[in-house]
Amino acid sequence: MTLISPDNHFSLMAVLFLIAGAAFLGEKTRIGSHLTGAVIAILMAIAAANLRLIPHAALAYDFVFAYFVPIIIPLFLFKANLRHMLFETTRMTAAFLLASVGTIAGVIVAVGLLDLSSLAPMADTDPALREAGIAGLFASTYIGGTVNYAALGEITGLSSDASFFSAATATDNLFSAVFLGLLALLPGWNWLARRYKPHEHGERQEGSVVGERITAMTLTLAVATAISFVAIGDAVVNAIGMPSLRYAIITALVVLAATVFPRWMAKLHGGFELGVGLAFVFFAAIAAGADIIAMVNIAPILIVLVVILLSVHLLVLLGVGQLLGLTLPELIIASNAAVLGATTAPALAAARGWHDLVTPGVLVGVLGYALGTFAGTALFYLWG
Repeated sequence: MTLISPDNHFSLMAVLFLIAGAAFLGEKTRIGSHLTGAVIAILMAIAAANLRLIPHAALAYDFVFAYFVPIIIPLFLFKANLRHMLFETTRMTAAFLLASVGTIAGVIVAVGLLDLSSLAPMADTDPALREAGIAGLFASTYIGGTVNYAALGEITGLSSDASFFSAATATDNLFSAVFLGLLALLPGWNWLARRYKPHEHGERQEGSVVGERITAMTLTLAVATAISFVAIGDAVVNAIGMPSLRYAIITALVVLAATVFPRWMAKLHGGFELGVGLAFVFFAAIAAGADIIAMVNIAPILIVLVVILLSVHLLVLLGVGQLLGLTLPELIIASNAAVLGATTAPALAAARGWHDLVTPGVLVGVLGYALGTFAGTALFYLWG
């Protein structure tokens, strides 16, 4: 029995949105700014579920997974103009692609070294396919952020095991917070910093999106456009009979539109912000399914996996990045954008005084949203 029953749908949705709102407020505190809103939302939802305030499973959560998640992806990609990102932010794009390569290398090393046969998900399937699913899942989240978890969870079948999926998501976000703190500390390590060429800091933030005017009209058009892309993507998926490619096709459609019609797509002000809000609700819904006992049983090997993955990611990024002549701030923001997404990368750049990297941090983070699903899906199919 829980304080709010599983069939009390409106109360459960209210709790999910309250947790999301509290996560935004928590980010403004000194401690919360280091944890990030995603981690705060996950911790609050795990606590609420394990204190039996809300259930571990409910139709309200299923509604979030079925209807919110597909809409979140287009909302994040309205400004994913590939021509702009690839040609106007060349150095940051190179750093981000290197960070993505580091993630893939980390996934291959971690999954290759560890015996994942004891994990519960997909227990009736071939061990190689189970490993392929875990590889694709973590590759997607450390190239584009946790939002891509939902897509790869469905594609790989890992989302069918709620305890594992929740434990994996919580482990990912908790270690992402630790990794963010490490990235923030790296510039102060003189032994490392002096091995990279000096970074010329910008005097001001260029191309700021702060001045965008968000109105009821722009929000309505943003939601309408996002839903339309999902509907068109589903129509394409049904026509070709390949449901596993649903999120990849939706992503491709939005990126194509953002590249071909950048001015029109750029007018959908507020879409990204709305997507972040819905993403926090999604994190809360996912984390509510986390059973602490099951998580403790599963988490140790996942902790080792994430530590190996991120260590290899950082070694590849810093080592090859130095050879390519990239600066330490560029590599740090690229890593931040890959592991934590477009929301924290510009915040770290601004906090460190790297004003010229604020906007590129957002742009490569958006590129990560576009590439994460593709990379995770490709790794899953190639590995399996």
